[in-house]
Formats: sequence, C-alpha cells, structure tokens
Amino acid sequence: MKDATDEHATGSADDRLDSWKAISAYLKRDVTTVQRWEKREGMPVHRHVHDKLGSVYAYRSELDAWMRGRAPAQSQQEPGTAPSVATSTAPRRRWLAGGLAMLVGLGIAGALWWGGRRAASGPLDPFAGAQFQMVTDFDGTEQAAAISGDGRLVAFVSDRDGPMDVWLAQFGTGQFYNLTRGRVRQLVNPSVRTLGFSPDGALVTFWARGVEGAANDDIAIWAIPVLGGQPRPYLEGVAEFDWSRDGSHLVYHTPGPGDPTFVSRSTTLSQQPPIFSASTGLHAHFPTWSPDGTFIYFVQGSVPDAMDVWRMGPDGKNPERITQHNAVVSHPILLDDNTLVYLAGTRDGAGPRLHVMDLGDRVPRPQGTDLDRFTSLSTSADGRRIVATRANPKGTLWRLRVGDGEAMTPVSVPTARGSSPRLAEGFLAYIAPKPEGDAVWKLVNGAATELWSAPGARIFGGPEISKDGRRIAFTVELGGKSLLYVVNADGTSARVLNDALRLQGAPAWSPDGRSIASGAIVDGKSHLFLLPLEGAAKSLIEDVAIDPAWSPAGDFVVYSAADIGTEFAVRAVTVAGQPHRVPELTLTRGARRLRFYQGRDLITMRGDIRHKDLWLIDLDKGTSRQLTQLPADFNIRDFDVSADGREIVVERVQEHSDIVLIDLASRRVR
Repeated sequence: MKDATDEHATGSADDRLDSWKAISAYLKRDVTTVQRWEKREGMPVHRHVHDKLGSVYAYRSELDAWMRGRAPAQSQQEPGTAPSVATSTAPRRRWLAGGLAMLVGLGIAGALWWGGRRAASGPLDPFAGAQFQMVTDFDGTEQAAAISGDGRLVAFVSDRDGPMDVWLAQFGTGQFYNLTRGRVRQLVNPSVRTLGFSPDGALVTFWARGVEGAANDDIAIWAIPVLGGQPRPYLEGVAEFDWSRDGSHLVYHTPGPGDPTFVSRSTTLSQQPPIFSASTGLHAHFPTWSPDGTFIYFVQGSVPDAMDVWRMGPDGKNPERITQHNAVVSHPILLDDNTLVYLAGTRDGAGPRLHVMDLGDRVPRPQGTDLDRFTSLSTSADGRRIVATRANPKGTLWRLRVGDGEAMTPVSVPTARGSSPRLAEGFLAYIAPKPEGDAVWKLVNGAATELWSAPGARIFGGPEISKDGRRIAFTVELGGKSLLYVVNADGTSARVLNDALRLQGAPAWSPDGRSIASGAIVDGKSHLFLLPLEGAAKSLIEDVAIDPAWSPAGDFVVYSAADIGTEFAVRAVTVAGQPHRVPELTLTRGARRLRFYQGRDLITMRGDIRHKDLWLIDLDKGTSRQLTQLPADFNIRDFDVSADGREIVVERVQEHSDIVLIDLASRRVR
C-alpha cells in the first residue's frame, strides 16, 4: 500500500518550508503572527518528532488550502498583526480581543462583553459586563485551573518547564511559580477536578499518582504550601473532593466502582457507608457544595461523553438529574444558590461550551459560540470570579512503519483535521468534521473522497473496515438516537443496520464480514451485542464492553470493561457467550483501542492518562513488549494496524490551552 504522504514526504523540495522564517515569508506575515495562527487556529505546521529543539516545517499546498478555508472575517482582520486589544502592565497578560480571532466569542463595548451569548431571561445574566483576561499565554498546555476562595490566587497544571507540574500565580503580578518541579509522575486527569485550595488558602491540593517519596503509587489527593515546600498527603485514597463554603464539611469520593461518595467534618475520612455510589459502569465525579450547603451537585454518567449534572442532599438522598445533555459535561460551579454554571459539549461534537442555568427554570443557556472549547471551571467563594481553561486542540495523523525504529511521517489530509484513522489495502479511512456535522472520508494516494455525512451527525465509533476492505461500519448520534451504519468502501449503499440499541464505543467486524460486535445499553444495563448483517441482534454477555476486537479466527472477542478509578480491565467472550480466558491486563483511561496483530498477539496503548506508547501483548504467554518510545509531547488517542502488520497509523492530539480569568465583580448577587 502506498503511503498517503509519499508525495509530501519524499517529493519535490519546492513544496516544503523548513523554518518559521520561511513559513512567515511565504505567507507574507511576521513570525509572531504565523506562530499564533498555528497555536490558536490550527494552521498546519509539522514538528520533527525527534528534534529536541522543536524545529518545524510546513507544506505550501497545505498552507494554501488552510488559507482558503479561513473565515472571511479572519482574513480581513489580520493584515500581519493581531486585532487591537487592551494590554495590562503584567507580562504575558492581555485582555481578550473580540470576534473569532480569539475563539472565545468576545466583543468590546466599554468593558469586555460576552459576545454571541444567548440572551438570558429575567435577572439571570451573570456574564453581563464581565471582564475576560488572559492569565497565561505560554507555548504548550495549561489546564485544570483552580481559584482560591478569596479570588486572589490561581493554580493550574502546565508543561511550561517540560513535565506537567502544578503552578501558582497571584492575579496582577505577572509572576508564575512551579510548585512541584517534576516531583509528580501523573497530574493529568480530565475526568475529575484535579486542583483546589484548602479552606484557609494556605495549601494547593492536587490529584496525583506517583509522587516522589510516596509509599505507594495509589491515587490520592496531595497538598503543597502556596509558599512552596514538599508535597504532603492530604486525603489518602481519595480521587476528588470539595469543601463547603464555610469550611465545615467535606464531600469526597474514592476511585472504587461507582465512585463511592462520603461526607465528613474534617480531613479524617468517614468510617460510615458511602452516602451515594453510581450504578455499575457509571461514574459520579465533580462533587460540589451549593453555597448554602443544602445540596451536593455532581456529574454522573458514562465517561467521557454521556454525562449530566445531578444533585442530592448531604445525606445522599433523593438524587435528581438537573441537565439532559447526555454528552461531555463537567466542572459544575454555583455562583449563588440559584445560578449553576458548567461545561457541556453538544451532540454534534462542538464544545464543551460554558452553560448557565437558572435553577428556577432549569433551562440551559449556552454562552459564546460553537467555536469555543473550555476544559475546566472554578469559582471564588463569593461567586464573583471564575477561572477557566480555554483550549484549542489539534489532531493530526501519523504513520509508523513497524521495524523501522521510531521513524514517523505525517499523513497529509486535505480536510481541516482527521481522527480515528483506519487502514485497509490501498486506502485509509478517517473521520473529519464539517460545519454541519461529521463525515467519513477515504484517502487514496493523497486524494480524499467523502464517503458519508449527514447534517447534525456526530460519529462516535469507527470507521471500522471489514477484513475484505469492501465495507465500512460506524456508529452515529443523529436525531437523538444512536445508529449503526454500514456503507460500501466506495460510498454507495449506505444503510442503518441498527437503530434500536443505545450503542457504546466503536463497532468491530467479524473476520467473515457477516456480523458486527458492539457495546450497547439496554434497560440501564451494559451488554456486548452481536449484530448480524441479516438477522436479529444477540447479547453475548452482560458487561460494560467498549471498543471490541475479534480474534483472527473469529472464535472470541476482546473488549474494554468498566472504568474503576482511572483504569479498566481487558476481558474476552466467545461467540457462544461464554467468558474466554485471557492474561490479566489492566489499562489506563483513554487506551480502549485494541487490535490483533499477526495471530493472537494484541496491540494496546499503555502509559498514563496523558502519554501512552504502543505495546504488544502475547495472549498465550501473557508476555508484553513495548513497540514504540514516543517523545513526551507526542500524545496518541487512537491507532490502527495494517492487515500485513507492517504499518501503524496513529492519531496525535496536541492540547494547546490557556487560563482565562472572568471577573463578574459587577454582577448583582441574588
């Protein structure tokens, strides 16, 4: 199979620009402008994977296509400099500009206003007159921001010095302090609120695994003084917590099945039974006290994209669902007892966006535009200041030739971005977004053809290619239902194979191409289903079963079981519905993709939540071997292996993000 990037990787040198200076000269802009375009607008720039100096290159053809696709407003706004912004005296801090150039939907009218927000009814308009200020503008990633109760300090996680560390800043000073200095192996977990402050503001608390000097590698909450010092255990065996506004009560959950939730009066953990646990296969994260202590709000559902905000009393009684998104939902905060702010994605994959809800009418009011993407929220004790993480993720596809060391080449796609790559003889299939919904694309010798799309469609599983390469299956959320589609590899004869089940994860073709395996939920219980192309669906096993993979002989299916904490087990079931024995294998969240390789060996992703490598598992002997040693900043989310085992294609994700301060000081607190 010809590499889809051969023309670029080995072709004419005239198409390649090998430095920021060359790129900026070609685009007739200064270096600062083109670097900003790459970071904030996804301009296609590639980095040499092994170059420690981070040298870059780009292709004229890709830059031309990207420039043609930019919004007219953007093109007119950028004559070589950024739109006008008001600048503070602190270094690296600036007021956010209006319009799409900053991708946060802000406009300027005296103070900075939340542009494009849906008009709020009655007294609910917490962002009216709000001021938005950039706290960080580093290269790389800043995330998981938390604000102190008095609203003066902000803590966040950043890779500014290389590894992910906990950083601290005082608003208005422009100075940033690295508190952990490489002493913690794992700090990143986007499914929980990872940072916080002690009630007196003297300590920064953080979720962690692998703290230097710790007795074990278990999940725990640690703390470090805001003035610096050694990390110390704060809540051992706890995954997430929140103090009541008056500091008298603590709500927390452990990483066990269902995230058992407890309430105590101090950091001495409760010896009583949990007040609440989620059902099998579900999670209960982001516990948050209401200001008056009447309710505990939390997010419950299937991680990461079937979640909603719930609340219950401090005794765990009468849990009730507050939102109806069934999407990516996280970081609920209460500005007062009536105003809920949280992050939620849309069913077409946009966001997550800021949402405001008046708990009197429970109508969600999205803020900003579909271009916005936020990944964390935190509020001061008086509800007048919010810190948020604003993200601009970038996804690219890369090829690795097995046995060729670490030589990786980018896959050039003509679409805005590509995800979920799948290999077949002669072509590569992938998913790419369109303004109106997701689409399935086919790449052959550098030329892409759209195979399927539908307005409002969000593809959440696949595309999976049958062994003979003739058909492609994928799962779609469309019109409030989950649908299993099958389409010919030339884009013809698309049909819905199943619309009755609530599907989960990606489908998997049987080796004979006659049926498809997929996870699904029926009556609140998870199953692994066998879905024949002709005939009725059949449950193979009642278990949480995500992203299955068939053995080459077709006699059993491996799958990812339920998350417990940040890990999940790999299990197997025969086509007769009986458990099939496989070596004990536990993987980390974000590594659900499983692929068989040359017989009964299994390729998986292993590592921590943020960074993983590919490993080969011998299912007969139980031995494992690492296939790749990817650079620390090369984070993969998905992969596939060619039928002959000679090529691997991966999806790389670069999570560029910054911290934003939202000042609601003029808001009338009810």
